[in-house]
Amino acid sequence: MNKFYSTVLNPMVEGVNLNEYLVATYLVGAEKHEDPIVKAASIAIEQTTGSWTDVSCETDEMRRLYAGKVFGVYEVPDYVNATDLRVIPDNGLRYYILRIGYPAVNFDDDIPLLLGSIMGNISALPNMKCLDIDFPESFVRTFKGPKFGIEGIRNILGVYDRPLLNNMIKPCTGYTPDVGADLFYKAAVGGVDFIKDDELIAGDRKFNTIEERVSKNMEAAYRAEKVKGEKTLYTCNITDEISRLKDNAMKAIRAGANAIMIDGWANGLAALRMLAEDPDVNVPILSHPCFTGTAYSSPYQGISTTVINKLTRLCGADIQVIPHPIGKFDQLQHVSIKAMITGTGKFYDIKPIFTLWGGGTIAGNIPYMMDLVGDDCIMGAGAAVHGFPEGPTAGAKALRQAIDAAKKGIPLREYAKTHKELQVAIDKWGVVGEENIKKNYLI
Repeated sequence: MNKFYSTVLNPMVEGVNLNEYLVATYLVGAEKHEDPIVKAASIAIEQTTGSWTDVSCETDEMRRLYAGKVFGVYEVPDYVNATDLRVIPDNGLRYYILRIGYPAVNFDDDIPLLLGSIMGNISALPNMKCLDIDFPESFVRTFKGPKFGIEGIRNILGVYDRPLLNNMIKPCTGYTPDVGADLFYKAAVGGVDFIKDDELIAGDRKFNTIEERVSKNMEAAYRAEKVKGEKTLYTCNITDEISRLKDNAMKAIRAGANAIMIDGWANGLAALRMLAEDPDVNVPILSHPCFTGTAYSSPYQGISTTVINKLTRLCGADIQVIPHPIGKFDQLQHVSIKAMITGTGKFYDIKPIFTLWGGGTIAGNIPYMMDLVGDDCIMGAGAAVHGFPEGPTAGAKALRQAIDAAKKGIPLREYAKTHKELQVAIDKWGVVGEENIKKNYLI
């Protein structure tokens, strides 16, 4: 019997204990006459026990315990008869959804090894993309996940009935702590709930150290609180070499930071998990997705945003930033919505986390987004605050007014008649559905 057809490598799903497997779903392109069952089994072997040819110690018993298992091979469209293939040119490709189960015992809770197993050598194959990973409860229970999540952050801020408003300090980098603190105060006093460093400033810079940045920004947060009667979180970006991460986190916390931020994919998911599971790191963690586009942007290669977002939540982020579907990026709306669902859906006992919509939030697209995703999200605005014609405080007020209008069910233009900051925002950047707001963005 052809080993690639054996039920050792191709068991019925009903014949295995799915609690022992992580199941990866792939989109795979194959040559017209390539055998998809052999291709799937080859992938399962390559990423677990074997190689391109038989090796002497790779027994059937070893494969039964440790080899990847092919749980599904589905062609799209679902060709059945040989005559169906006439529509495909001889040099054309056929596309399959493959479902391959990887024994959890192969990597336990080792995230780097998990990634190397599920998307290691095969990531170099053409037309190979990991679309999803199904995690069994036995695997997930070894992770602590986020400390705070949506409920914990709302409890800190005392805000329960609306989306949160975030601001990213702009310019992104190159400013002194004094300049940053001034911008921080102006945004906070206008009604921003939490302010984050940009992903492009992190750790100790010669022109802006963690301790001075945190000290001055938190002093600004307390001053703003006395005026607006609301707390302000500050997520200091501690991204750095892994050997310096814990020190950076503790410097920020000792200086008064009530949250921290990490460039999650650039620093690594294991680094994010290390911080999240450390009892000394007792503040919420925001994970920024910069660099993830290299993994998900191709429709035929890499890994999907669903995989990235599941792992980010699993490894302990309380907030994950997502490209805005109605902003300066071109991410499809349903992809962004899936990201929100991945953050808030039931994931065994892992807490739900906030999705922060970043990259082009303006007053004119806030009601649209709230209609899509409700209140348990964060509207992240950088330039709409710091590039506002009348200054950051007015810019923050305009965004809060847009949230208030949506909560009250009042059209933006109607609400703007009695809220001058909102009117300025609409006049400058427009309203989704009335005009093409893409004209606002340079990229």
